[in-house]
Parts: sequence; structure tokens; C-alpha cells
Amino acid sequence: MTAIAAVILGAGMGTRMKSRKPKVLHQIAGRAMVSHLLATVNELNAEKNIVVVAPGMDDVRAEVDPAEIAIQDKALGTGHAVAAALPSLQGFEGDVLVLYGDTPLITRETLENMIETRRRDTNTAVVVLGFEPEDPMEYGRLITNEKGDLEAIVEFADADAVQKAVGLCNSGVMAIDGAKIQSLIDEIGNDNAKGEYYLTDIVEIARKKDLPCKVVKGDEEELLGVNNRIQLAEAEAIAQKRWRKDAMEKGATLIDPASVFFSHDTKLGQDVIIEPNVFFGPGVTIGNDVRIKANSHLEGTTIGDTAQIGPFARLRPGAKIADDVKIGNFVEVKKADLEKGAKVSHLSYIGDARIGAEANIGAGTITCNYDGYDKFKTDIGAGAFVGSNTALVAPVSIADGAIIGAGSTVTKNVEQDALMVERADEVQKSGWAARFRAMKAKLKNK
Repeated sequence: MTAIAAVILGAGMGTRMKSRKPKVLHQIAGRAMVSHLLATVNELNAEKNIVVVAPGMDDVRAEVDPAEIAIQDKALGTGHAVAAALPSLQGFEGDVLVLYGDTPLITRETLENMIETRRRDTNTAVVVLGFEPEDPMEYGRLITNEKGDLEAIVEFADADAVQKAVGLCNSGVMAIDGAKIQSLIDEIGNDNAKGEYYLTDIVEIARKKDLPCKVVKGDEEELLGVNNRIQLAEAEAIAQKRWRKDAMEKGATLIDPASVFFSHDTKLGQDVIIEPNVFFGPGVTIGNDVRIKANSHLEGTTIGDTAQIGPFARLRPGAKIADDVKIGNFVEVKKADLEKGAKVSHLSYIGDARIGAEANIGAGTITCNYDGYDKFKTDIGAGAFVGSNTALVAPVSIADGAIIGAGSTVTKNVEQDALMVERADEVQKSGWAARFRAMKAKLKNK
């Protein structure tokens, strides 16, 4: 099979984003836009990924590593940007995809269609991805002949009335024959009002050489370019809609799909039930037959089969939840292993800890894991029972089968099957409350 290379244009600073951060680094579902695009390209097993950046964009370089970097030293147009990548394409004769780092929603299926169309006729020099929006606005128009071949890309400002009536618009995305790309790019000039080198001129150049150019149609949604925060939110909404649909098609139940938010890497088993208002941050993997109850927030966590989470639970990075575990309402778990069948049913904080199999953690329990300087671990054995309102001051170990009385502050290790109770002596003063109220009333009336 002919090889594939991708040239991703990412040099724009994105002034309209009103941000100090390069535009392509703004995130959708926890991942930079340019990385979404690279992930799609990688599904095609691309031989080369080249990201074109402006000088000093070290943060973009770090984000896209190990992709190759090409530097566009001056912002002189899209043709100039692709020319910056040509040294990395020396000797490459496969298909070159030209993509845009701020257009992250393009699908693998669309790119495959473009490549297949380019390869169908070995003489085809360029395939341009077009779309037919409800409102063509001021997009460049794709002008085709009676056979459907692409004759020209006409910018809106240069189009006549007949051309403006054409509904097929230019997305800017192209597939170019790698054996021809050097000669085509070399002939792009800058004889225009802005003095820039426009990649769109490549079609006219190819046609003058009697090289066919084709059009593939994509969906308007997948070709959304993100130039401001409003469009970033629109792209997020499109991505979430896709992932919700995919999750349900693969066997998860979303009771109120529109209120569930996934990360780009969320993994769900079969027969998972997700209640309303659940948010998944990056790094969540969920087993089979799990129920995530309403208003829960999860990130950086793995959850075993038949576990129950929430409502109003927060699982933070490093939480490892085994099979049959129950995490109840207003429970927070961070960097802790909860083994099979453990229960933390309500109003507790478990951090830097191990909770053994079938252990039960009572309401209001906290692991005091931080002394202001360092973190320490709490270890709770299998079958242990920790009573309500207990403070476990780490480092501390509760052995298998031990019972901690409610209201205890535990600072020393507890041995297997022992009962540990730590409470101050109870003091009860008869009539004190009535005398206190009388005194307050007297002071108030003065």
C-alpha cells in the first residue's frame, strides 16, 4: 500500500482566542486540538507526521512529540506553510494529507475517502475536501466541470455571481500526490493583495499541467474550524455528541445523554449505567455492569465490574476501585486502592490508602494523609470495620478484621481482630443548659 504522510499546519497564534496559548493547544475533552488530529491520522498508520509551527512554539513541539517539526519563519500564507514541510518530504512519493491543527473533528473515514479517491487514478494530483453548509457565507467555492472534476478554487472576494451561487465550499484540507507536491508548491506565487502564498492556487497550477483534481465531500460538523472560544465550545459539543452515541451503541446506558461529559480516552465496559450529570476527566476505565450515579466526577481512575459509584462521588487520579466496591454519596477518593467488596458509603475522604476486601468505612471517616509537608499512607485490612466520624492519622495500619469505634482518632497501628476505641471521658453537668439560656436572656434584656 502507498505510504501516507500528514502535514498539519499549526503556526497560528489564534489572536481571536484572546489567549497567550497557541490556538492548536486549546483543549477539547482534555486533549489539545492538534493532538486530536494526530490521533486520527495515526489510525491511518501514517509514515510521517509533520507539524508546521512558528518560531518559538516550544510548547506545541512538546505536545506533538514524536511528530516532526517544520518551522514557518514568517506567516506568508498556507502555501508557504506547506513549503516549510517539503524538506521532510524529500523522496516521499506516497499521499500527503494537508490538515489544519484548528480543525480537530475531521474523521478517519473522510480521510480514507480522500486517499482512495486520490489513488483511484494515478494521474490525480490533488483531492480537495469540500462541504455544503446551510449558509455558504464567504467560504471559497469549489468549481467543478461536467464530469465532477475540480477545475478551480475561487475565493469569495474574487467570485462572480454564478460562482457565488455554488454551494460546494472549500475546507482547505487536501490530499496531494507526494511525487508531485514539490513541483506544485514551487510554482505558487504571491502576486496578490496580501503578498502571500495561497495553497488554493495548487489546483490551477495542476490543471495547467493537465493533471486531474478531484473533490470529496465531508460533513459540515467535522470541518468546523476553531478560531474563537465560541467555536471551541461548538467543537466540544460535537465531540461529546459523537462519544455519547458511540458509548450507547457499544452497550452503555446513558439515562440523560446530554448531561454526561466524556473525556477523549474514556473507556466503558458493557451494561454500564450512567445517570445524569456525570463528568469524566481524562484517564477513566470502567468495567462491566457498573452504575455511576448522578452528579459524580471521575478522573484518572479504574473501576472494576459491578461497582457502584455515587451519587455525588468524586474519584480523583490514582483511585483504583475493584469489583463489587461501593462508593456512596459525598465520598472523595484519591490515590487509593479499594479491594473487592469494600464499602465507603457516605461522607468520607480516602486518600493515599489501601482499603482491604470487604472492609466497611463508616460515615464521616477521613484519612489524614498530609501533615503540611508530606503525604503518608493508611492501610486498612480485609474485613475491617471503621466506625463513623473516625480520623485515621497516617501513617497508620488497621489489620484484618479490626474494629474501630465511632468517633475515634487513630494514631497507632491496630492489630488483627482488635477493638480500638479512643474517646475523651464524657462530662455531663445537670441543668447547665437551662442556666446558660437564662444568663443569656438576662444579658440581652439589659
